Amino acid sequence: MASTSEQPSEAAAPDSSRRIDTKGLSLRAFAAKGVIVNTAFDVGITLLNLVRGFILAALLTASDYGVWGVLVVSIGVLARLKLVGVSDKYIQQEDTDQELAFQRAFTIETIITAIAVVPLIIALPVVAVVYGEWKLVAPGAVLISVMAADALQSPLWIYYRHMDFVRQRLFSSVEPVVGFVVSIALAAAGAGYWALAVGVTAGAWAGAAVAVVRSPYPLRWRYDSGSLRVYAAFSGPLFVATLCSVVLANSGAIASNAALGLAGVGALALAANITAFTSKVDDLVSGTLYPAICAIQHRVDLLGESFVKSNRLAMMWGMPFGAALALFAADLVHFGIGDQWQSAVVLLQITGVVAAIGQIGFNWDDYFRARGTTMPVAITAVAVTVAFLAVGVPLVFSDGLTGLGIGLAVQAAVGLACRAWYLSQLFEGFRFVRHAVRAILPTIPGVLVVLLARQLEHGSRTLPLAIAELCVYVIVTIAATWILERRLVREAVGYLLARAVQPAPTAG
Repeated sequence: MASTSEQPSEAAAPDSSRRIDTKGLSLRAFAAKGVIVNTAFDVGITLLNLVRGFILAALLTASDYGVWGVLVVSIGVLARLKLVGVSDKYIQQEDTDQELAFQRAFTIETIITAIAVVPLIIALPVVAVVYGEWKLVAPGAVLISVMAADALQSPLWIYYRHMDFVRQRLFSSVEPVVGFVVSIALAAAGAGYWALAVGVTAGAWAGAAVAVVRSPYPLRWRYDSGSLRVYAAFSGPLFVATLCSVVLANSGAIASNAALGLAGVGALALAANITAFTSKVDDLVSGTLYPAICAIQHRVDLLGESFVKSNRLAMMWGMPFGAALALFAADLVHFGIGDQWQSAVVLLQITGVVAAIGQIGFNWDDYFRARGTTMPVAITAVAVTVAFLAVGVPLVFSDGLTGLGIGLAVQAAVGLACRAWYLSQLFEGFRFVRHAVRAILPTIPGVLVVLLARQLEHGSRTLPLAIAELCVYVIVTIAATWILERRLVREAVGYLLARAVQPAPTAG
């Protein structure tokens, strides 16, 4: 693997079918500026969703949140079965006729969506019977329509492939903004769990309308058996991985409901919603880089360099956020969302640690998908699913939410082991443990300072004290990150400040 300090040449430019307009910048610098664009949009949407989550947690009862949790992990997660990498393959392909390539991908996406709707409709009454709640059927039926809306948002793939992030993110922002407004308004009006279901649905269809109107290519039916076989070979392992994620989500929710009731499912959903913010920077870095690494998919040295650096940069957020959740989960519940979530504190603490550690090598699968090799993704998914079913589910019944957290930790450990193996096979000389230690180090001083401060505390805990500790944690973590990673930060900033290379004037 290329050294992280090495500067390989930029000879591996995007192929001609990409038509990526880098505005005169190197691909590195253009991708770095793309991260800033995605960050600007993603920070706004993340804050919007965070505010939405806390407002809804305050406006809704634990049981209402539990109904939503059941729908998310049953109907919502089952809907993920249609996410079999059609968009990923479209980004990765190098066809000369890109309009035809998109229309073929859109056709395949439409076929998969139509097929996926059938089992979802069948699953609705089954879910109601399993959870003993027939009130799940009506909002579940509304949510199924989101699948068709998602298929109509396929034109956004075109902007993504061309790394035209401004328009891609601007158009995709319609969905969460509309969803925020509708869900909060309905929750304030006393609509209960319907506020969540209708909000998500309204947002998805608003996003679909914008995507269709602004599509660079017309939406056409272009069925081709050869293309279907190519997509099937790429997507088959990804389908297995998605199926495993469905099994994981539903097994955890079903076990929690059986052992703890709807409130237990609500606690699981809350933990998932909060820990999702740990991976926000990971998602925007991965989202920015995927088209770029597809363009240089045959240059393993450049892929190795981009993996190491992008992973370390993203973990500057993910690792401290997860650790902070573990440290301040009790304060978040007591001073924030309310003591009705007290039973979820230990689960939040464990999932915070799991989410932090889970950021190590988070984007490994992007590099295998970019090279058209998706089998490792499936094998890893099967391994973590077996681990959770064997350990996590029994622990839910014996130890409640704490047992669930331990099961999630075991699942994460198995996933890390698989990542380490496959990355060592792809990148020669890659040392996963060394990479992990370097990622964890900047967070350790802040954690130690907070734990030491708590040993010196006396009296009851107050909100000002919790805020002061959080501020100290943030300051110490930033300082430690700068001391340990300043070279990488300076390099990243250099790409951000890079100017377009102007062509030299020709002689008259």
